Amino acid sequence: MIRRVSLAEQILPVRWGALLILSLALAALLTALRLPAALLLGPMIAGIVITSLNGAVDIPERAFGLAQGVLGCLIGGILAKLLGTGSANWGILIAGALSVVVFSAGLGWLLSRTDLLPGTTALWGMSPGAASVMTVMSEDFGADSRIVGLMQYLRVVIVAVIASTGARLLGATVPPAHAVHLFGPIQWGPFAATLALAIAGPLIGGRLKLRAGAMLLPMAAGAALAHFDVMTLELPRWLLALAYAAIGWRVGLRFTVKLLLQAARALPQILLCTFALIALCGGLAALLVKFAGIDPITAWLATNPGGADTAAIIAASSPTVDAGFIMTMQTVRFVSVLLFGPLIAKILSNRKGAA
Repeated sequence: MIRRVSLAEQILPVRWGALLILSLALAALLTALRLPAALLLGPMIAGIVITSLNGAVDIPERAFGLAQGVLGCLIGGILAKLLGTGSANWGILIAGALSVVVFSAGLGWLLSRTDLLPGTTALWGMSPGAASVMTVMSEDFGADSRIVGLMQYLRVVIVAVIASTGARLLGATVPPAHAVHLFGPIQWGPFAATLALAIAGPLIGGRLKLRAGAMLLPMAAGAALAHFDVMTLELPRWLLALAYAAIGWRVGLRFTVKLLLQAARALPQILLCTFALIALCGGLAALLVKFAGIDPITAWLATNPGGADTAAIIAASSPTVDAGFIMTMQTVRFVSVLLFGPLIAKILSNRKGAA
């Protein structure tokens, strides 16, 4: 019996083709402009355009998990170098990370007092953790995960554009387009080991039902193994480019017109709180510059509330920044939100009810 192919299945390859072509064009344009994280921003913007035109395309969970695993290995390599120097100022790192958590919790509580969003939606939507993880966790705590996802991914897009553009304006040096070689020489032994680690992270994390395990497990294991010289993390540029594209598509393709219409009534307040959080983090970065002697680009990328994955991609494409400091603060903040996010949401939602 011959199965009839539906119209949606026939159109899907066309949509994927349009997404790929638009992503390549935008990535090439942003790379020519020497904008950091062009390989993330191009696919992200392309995903938003395709989705706004009702082009239903989705990234398979396995592909997204592998992209997170690759990014975890990238962050692990950065952290291993920082551990090797022994120069981490943990007091500044922890204080800076927790300050962003406090800012986001306060703004989330204020937004929840408007009663525009149900339950703890505002608190989870403002949490400065990985967008996908916060969206999944919010479902277990009485929040509308659809609106939480919109708030999270909207902030990721805004912060990615501002951080990338700001880093360029502040003087971050980015290699010119003709100097970026995607297919350079590869050390095949270390590459095979790194790829195995990137694949194992999502698989083990899924079996253990560990939230964010796809990125956290390769990050922790990679940092430890590289620090003690057990293995060398080998990540060719073409593999990173594919991972950046998958993450960019994942974010951009979440912006459906239907979801925007559902949150339209609260959208002005959501945007106001989002820009307020970005401004507060900018103020914190200014304090780090003035009192800790950290360069402005590093301070801004370390404190920006867009997520560790976005910060890692921008930092990796800007050789002049202190990537170790950036990723350590982002990681400390991310783990803090995973550990204390549910407790903070419960306490603040109880206060809202009492008020």
